[in-house]
Amino acid sequence: MDTILVVNAGSSSVKFQIFAIEGDGALRRQLKGQVDGIGSRPRLRATGADGDTLADRAYPIESIADVAAALTVAGAWLRDERRITPLAVGHRVVHGGPDHDRPVPVDHGLVARLERYTALAPLHQPYNLAPIKSLLANLPALPQVACFDTAFHRGHKDVADQYAIPHQLYDEGVRRYGFHGLSYEYIARTLPKVAPEIAAGRIIVAHLGSGASMCALQGGRSVESTMGFTALDGLPMGTRPGQIDAGVVLYLLTTKGMRPDAVQDFLYRECGLKGLSGISNDMRELLTSSDPRAAFAVDYFVYRAGLHAGMLAAALQGIDAFVFTAGIGENSSAIRERIAEQLGWLGVALDRAENAKHSLKISQTGSRIPVYVVPTDEERMIAEHTLSVLWASRFNAKREKAS
Repeated sequence: MDTILVVNAGSSSVKFQIFAIEGDGALRRQLKGQVDGIGSRPRLRATGADGDTLADRAYPIESIADVAAALTVAGAWLRDERRITPLAVGHRVVHGGPDHDRPVPVDHGLVARLERYTALAPLHQPYNLAPIKSLLANLPALPQVACFDTAFHRGHKDVADQYAIPHQLYDEGVRRYGFHGLSYEYIARTLPKVAPEIAAGRIIVAHLGSGASMCALQGGRSVESTMGFTALDGLPMGTRPGQIDAGVVLYLLTTKGMRPDAVQDFLYRECGLKGLSGISNDMRELLTSSDPRAAFAVDYFVYRAGLHAGMLAAALQGIDAFVFTAGIGENSSAIRERIAEQLGWLGVALDRAENAKHSLKISQTGSRIPVYVVPTDEERMIAEHTLSVLWASRFNAKREKAS
């Protein structure tokens, strides 16, 4: 059976999933896995569609020193032990820049263009591109597709995407992009199936995880996002500050005498929940900690989520529903309850029993604004895009040959 391989590479792990292509073109998840601990304690883990363990093995540090090596190990396991040779590979790429509003086939020219945005997404972009470059070098005939987290937001009005700076910089690509687009796109496509009564309305979706943002949807399309030029903006995150006065950055550079690379590392790795609490970037640890700094970090996260919800409600000129998704949004009933309290002025009334059960709908029957919990699936979104691009490429090739 033909399959699609989905790859989501980070600095210390490579996550992968295999989707089988059914006879009607539908996709069925076969397995998912990851190689983590790259450069420290490498380990390959994989489970089947029903959750059964397919692999759990450790490797010497020197055998998996980087992302490319991790991909090689995962690929060998898929090929040699699972007898899987994918038809194509789809990749999550965080930043697509101003030129890409949809998934595209990969070639060397694309990689060179995308490398220009490494400074705008240093925690993601270089690691997203590493497996792409490895496959181009070692399996150049294997089709690859780049799927961008920025693409879903590219339909915003100019007034939403421009900063109040000279227009020349906008033309150079300095604009508000928005991120987590693959997640929001999946939610927008799923709502007509799970909550058709709200799907076409004005919806705020909160993608809350180690990386966190919120998006305003209207008619299934993104009209505003809390993130901007980079994935630093908006909500506070695990290690990123969220919204911050640009003057703070100037202060760090001038008064504190920090080098630009040190400021970048500070903003991406030492701020957010980690910086506020001084303890952890993990919301689960903060919620169970007795340290008042941990409690403050949680308070700050909730408060800022409420503020940004108000901004997005203004962008939509009203709100018809609120949706939680991603790691914290799907799993933390405590954070959902506290954010719902912040949204009481909008007409949100939470049903605590349904919230505790992680139900699809967690608001009371009489709540003016219904609230939902909808699990996201970025990997499936990537697989669907990859298959569509592959089919389109084959169709175009046949047409060109026929002409």
